Amino acid sequence: MKKIHLLLVLFLSFWSCAMQAQNKVENDVITVTDSLGNKQDIDIPEGMFVDVDSLLHLYNSRTYLQPDTSCNYKDVNPIYDEEVYINRLKRLPTIIEMPYNEVVQKFIDHYSNDLRRSVSYMLGAQNFYIPIFEQALEAYNLPLELKYLPVIESALNPNAVSRVGATGLWQFMIGTGKRYGLQVNSLVDERRDPIKASYAAAHYLSDLYKIFDDWNLVIAAYNCGPDKVNKAIHRAKGDADYWNIYPYLPKETRGYVPAFIAANYIMNYYCEHNICPMLTSLPAKTDTIVINKDVHFDQIAAVLGIDKDLLAELNPQYRHEYINGFSSPATVRLPSSLIGTYIDREDSIYNYKADEYLMKRTIVEVNHEAPSYSRRRSSHKKSSKPSNSGSRNTKKKNKKDKKEKKQQSVTIKSGDTLSEIAERNHTTVKKLKKLNGIKGNGIRSGKKIRIK
Repeated sequence: MKKIHLLLVLFLSFWSCAMQAQNKVENDVITVTDSLGNKQDIDIPEGMFVDVDSLLHLYNSRTYLQPDTSCNYKDVNPIYDEEVYINRLKRLPTIIEMPYNEVVQKFIDHYSNDLRRSVSYMLGAQNFYIPIFEQALEAYNLPLELKYLPVIESALNPNAVSRVGATGLWQFMIGTGKRYGLQVNSLVDERRDPIKASYAAAHYLSDLYKIFDDWNLVIAAYNCGPDKVNKAIHRAKGDADYWNIYPYLPKETRGYVPAFIAANYIMNYYCEHNICPMLTSLPAKTDTIVINKDVHFDQIAAVLGIDKDLLAELNPQYRHEYINGFSSPATVRLPSSLIGTYIDREDSIYNYKADEYLMKRTIVEVNHEAPSYSRRRSSHKKSSKPSNSGSRNTKKKNKKDKKEKKQQSVTIKSGDTLSEIAERNHTTVKKLKKLNGIKGNGIRSGKKIRIK
């Protein structure tokens, strides 16, 4: 009987894992049936299946967002007639057309059913970022409804990195980011900077509109690039209407404009779908200061008494908690109340444990001493007496081999911090520092670090 019970538990566990895997695959696509009854799978934009729990672990989420416990909505998504969705889309105050069709409906259903928690998060998180987006779009005289592009690009996660390396709220690839003035190197990635990336995105969208003169094509080109949109137009024999070139676009881009329309819909009509926004308490006002010396986040945090996690959140473009101001003038963003203190205590900040935190050597000595292995070998004399030193050496070697087997190392990836490595490998920062003789928090990508 016990064996049968155990087999049943194992079967149920396997079935549960299989169903989870199947659901994940199914949730990566939306299936649409056309007028001829043919089924077609459309890829969901990557930003639409971000794990909401990872979003809630972001610094801003932990610090400034909380569920609205007073919200009395039932967690039920009402179903409306087709005409209701058509009229709601028609009422949106937009320049970009927001038409209705079965594909748009599928994406609205996906947001209002499967992504209810993500929408709740984004309704709260938009208070951090939408004012920045609107200011950048206004600077280039663009439609303000484009502010919802990052909703489908990154789910409003400034640290988002796609499977192909697109990064930040606006999901810039390195080449496009650099073309629009975003600095990317081993120490800095301005694609993660919400302000600079928003202005770069507005500039890029403005240039795309000069090419296509149609906002739906611009949005499609933002996703797959202008070359692929032009190829689709060519295959459609010059027809420059998004909905007519639709079959010739990449699978994800076919869902991109419908997802954009659905994002505009759900961010305006969330109440009608019983979705409660998370409550937001806005962070303190911030400002930037230009620096011309190298400085580590730990130095600033220690002297100014600022939470280092807050410092990292305000300056996400710095990959290794290290600001290379000596190479070229750099900015550091701080709460406005600390700007004057930084200026007054600048020297103290730069000098605070500088030998520990600023590890790069300027000059090094080369060891020119020749190895002495041959002299050491020739000095040994053969002994006529038997000795058990060989067995002792073997025992020592076996102990050393066992010790080395217990030791484990991992390679540091670009952007890794000690805390992230510790969390991934179920250890602590303190143990990592002790094992590897690390005094500060600075680590270099590509190097190996012991975890056991």
